[in-house]
Parts: sequence; C-alpha cells; structure tokens
Amino acid sequence: MNNILLTEEFEKIGIKINDNQLNQLEKYYKLLIEYNKVMNLTGITKKEEVYLKHFYDSATLNKIIDLKSINTLCDLGSGAGFPGLVIKILFPNIKVVLVDSLQKRINFLNEVIKELNLKNIEAVHERIEVYAKNNIEKFDLVTARAVAKLNMLLEIGIPMTKINGNFIAMKANVTEELINIDKLCESLNCKLTQKLEFVLPIENSIRTLIKFKKNKKTSKLYPRKFEQIKKKPL
Repeated sequence: MNNILLTEEFEKIGIKINDNQLNQLEKYYKLLIEYNKVMNLTGITKKEEVYLKHFYDSATLNKIIDLKSINTLCDLGSGAGFPGLVIKILFPNIKVVLVDSLQKRINFLNEVIKELNLKNIEAVHERIEVYAKNNIEKFDLVTARAVAKLNMLLEIGIPMTKINGNFIAMKANVTEELINIDKLCESLNCKLTQKLEFVLPIENSIRTLIKFKKNKKTSKLYPRKFEQIKKKPL
C-alpha cells in the first residue's frame, strides 16, 4: 500500500489526509524500522504492509465511531502506537494517552511524538489495569488492539470510559470471546452496541470491531488486580 492507495482507502472510510499527515506517517514508519532493529516492535517491516496492516488498520476505528466527535482517547497496551498514535496523526484535535507496560516501547513512542511534533499526547509507562484504576471515567473513547481477551479488556477499559462513552476492541475473529458477553456487560454497566466485521483491502484478512457503550457508573470493584482478572475472569 503506497501513499496514493492509502489516501484512497482512507477516503472510503471518511478520512481526508493532507500532505503534512502523509509526511508524519512516513517519519513514523522510518522510526519504527530504525527502532525495530534493536527491539521487538513489530514483525511487519515492509513499507506496503506497515501502511496496510498498521496505519490503515488503526484508522478503521472510524468505521464504527465518528472520531471527529471524540475529545479524549486512551489506547491500552499501545505497543508501537497502534492505533492511538496513528489516530493522533489523523485526528490531531483528540487528546490521546498511550499506555504500555514496557519502558522501551514508551521510549520509542516518546521519540515519535517528539520527531513528529505532536501536541496533547502522552505515553504512560504503567500496567493497563493500574492506570485504569487511577483514571476512572476519564475518556470519551477507550480502545485496545489485539492486546488480550475481550473479557479482560472490558474489565479494564469500561471503568475508564465516561458514562455514555465507548470502549472499542479491535480484533480478528472474536466468535468465542463473545459467548456470555451480555452477562459480563451487566456486571460492568455497559452494553454491546455494534459489531462490525470486514476485510482489509488487498490481502482480505478478517478484522472485527466491537463497540460497547457505558450506561452508568461501574462498580468500584473493577478493575481488579491483574492476577484476579486472569485467574477468575468475569
């Protein structure tokens, strides 16, 4: 996927990208490849594949929610910055927080933020469940891309979400993870409002976006400590 095709595919999902943003993505790609030589950020290194499987894939959030309407976003387990850093480039007015538990990845994210001169974005070195506990009902949108199982992500993400805000999980195939989801949502005071399955352009691999709306305050019991979440998931 080159710049022309990326621009065309972005337009199909309601995103107009300018030359400055294309240049920022180019710098982002170069930094990703440079840092990837000394640390494990991604197994995908060909430019065409990074643009498709990381940059475009991150932007597909706009398929299920109007990102222009979002003021604050938290990306849980951001890794190399997908989707949060890409969203920041494409929607600069959103205040973004990237959370990851590995300091090396945070160092990389901060370098990209610096080199791209991005404002109102923060990379936080913290376990996601700990960060969530200290940031209850702070964000319009919380998202996570291929980080953990859906039941674990919901327990961590929903408490951070504002009432009437949304949590969106970015997954591949989620059929098994949606079993008993209504009971889980009842415990967390949220509701599954939309599930969108589609394929990426060119290679046609399956992607699924699952959107949950928070109806009212979540119990202060959540999120629990990670050991509890893992040992006895909701």
